[in-house]
Order: sequence, then structure tokens, then C-alpha cells
Amino acid sequence: MSDSGAFDLDEYLAHIGWEGERRAGLATLRGVHLAHLRGIPFENLDALRRTAPSLELPDLMAKLVHSRRGGYCYEHNTLLATALRALGFGVTLLAARVIVGANRIESRPRTHMALLVEVPGDPQRYLADVGFGAVGGLLEPVPVVVGGESEGAGRRHRFVRVPHGGPLELLVLQAYGDGAWQSQYAFTLEPFEHVDFEVINWHIATNPRSPFTKGLFVQRVTPDRHLLLHGRVLTETRADGAVGERELTDEGEVRRLLDEEFGIEAPEGMKLLS
Repeated sequence: MSDSGAFDLDEYLAHIGWEGERRAGLATLRGVHLAHLRGIPFENLDALRRTAPSLELPDLMAKLVHSRRGGYCYEHNTLLATALRALGFGVTLLAARVIVGANRIESRPRTHMALLVEVPGDPQRYLADVGFGAVGGLLEPVPVVVGGESEGAGRRHRFVRVPHGGPLELLVLQAYGDGAWQSQYAFTLEPFEHVDFEVINWHIATNPRSPFTKGLFVQRVTPDRHLLLHGRVLTETRADGAVGERELTDEGEVRRLLDEEFGIEAPEGMKLLS
């Protein structure tokens, strides 16, 4: 990865609208995390064209900060990790198995990036993740503690420990919704490196069997709603839990929606609906 000198903390914080303090404390961690989610959309337009997006800092700044674009987990969490380190936090990259809709944890590979964050002077470690393109994702970091639950910006999460054949503890992040706890992804605290995610990123963005090469995944989080465009289906989840869906059939409508609702300028001539 490019030297952190390619990253401009002032530009990043201005783009996400964070005007709070820059001390490496829990309030800053929570505030920057939430501001990032609301300030930069989730999208897979590069992968939809079978192109692996760059994870180099100059390219991430150009795309996610200086352009009307977003990215997916490797882009978002690489950018957040860089910002948090610049603010004085300790950050470890984690690789997780997304298990939403899976029958068995082992049926899914480790393809999701999340962050383990250490706050100076705080013995507790926190899971941070601004790149999970689903309504069950974190809005604020949560303490990595098995038992009990955490609430952040209106969403409830908890961790459960799952037995498996390996020597490391396997944790599952669960989100509360529709009256039940729903598993989101599973991970251990084994550290991963940037180079590991370069390989995973290429696989997810170019493999014809990857869900990100088959259809649109676009997400935007605001204080009062969560918008998700998955393929042709637009789902709006309000803060009070009300959910509405509609199907899109027109390329022009999708392009206007990306522009006006998600803040994304899709590449000219790109086919958006399969």
C-alpha cells in the first residue's frame, strides 16, 4: 500500500463532515465511524465491470473523497483504518465470512474486511466496519465482548461464540431485526495484512461467480433511513423499522436514482441493469 503521506486527514474529515475533536478517544471513534457511513456511499460499480478497484491510498482518496463515487468493504475500511491510525488509534485488519443467508459458516470463504480498533487507555477492543453493504451492518463500533448486546445509533448488535475445529475463538456478529437475532458474519481475531486483501479484492471483483460481478449493490445511510439497491430492487428501511420496496426497470431511472439519492455519478455508457 502507498505511504500514508498520500492520505490527507483534513480532506477526509471535511468530506465526511466530521467537525468534532481529533483526540483518540471513544467519542471520536464513534463519531468518525458514523460520519464516514453517512458521508460515503457503498457501491460495486467497478466490480460490476469486472475491474478490481485500487486499494492504494492516492486512488482511494481520488475516488471516495474527491469524486462522486463510493466503494465496497476493502476500499471503505482501508480508508477508515488509515484515518484512525492518523488519529492515534491502533488498528488490526480482520477477515470475516459473510454468513447472511448461509446454512453453514464453513460454506462461505473469508472475503469481508473488518477492523479491530484499540483506543489508547481503554482495555476494551472494538469492532469497526464501514464497508458492510447491508442493513445489519454497524453504524458505530461495538465492544468485542461475548454476552450482552450493544446499541449504536439505533441498531442493536451482539457477539456469540461458535464452536469450530480451529485453535482460535470464532465469533459471530449478530444484528437484531424483525424480532430476532440474525447472524451477519463470522471471524477470528487473527491479523490480516493489506496484501491479503489485495488478493481477496481481485477475486471478488473479477470472479464471474462473485455476487459483486452479477448485479448492483448500492447503499446509502442517512439519519432517518437506509437505502439499498440490490440488482433491480430498491429497499428503503426507515428509522422506525418500516420497510418499502419497489422494482426498477429503466436504466435512466437507475442512473437518476444513483445521482440524486445515493450521490453517485455512474460511469458514462455503463450498463447498470442486467
